[in-house]
Amino acid sequence: MSRPVKHSLTLHGHRTSVSLEPEFWQAFQLIAKARGLPLNALAAEIDNERGVDRGLASAIRVYVLEYTQNQINN
Repeated sequence: MSRPVKHSLTLHGHRTSVSLEPEFWQAFQLIAKARGLPLNALAAEIDNERGVDRGLASAIRVYVLEYTQNQINN
């Protein structure tokens, strides 16, 4: 797995960035496309659901993992 790369996002009208490994970023993009959502909209959805104890990058990684597991199980 590669080193994390910083990516810019806009959440609720504010710019932010997340550092994700290219593999997670690619999976995140594919999931957004499959769901018919812009990346920023999916990131905002994940941001709204994450707890205060989890950073956005970690929340995206967990979301990618859970989405993939659900696809395998269905």
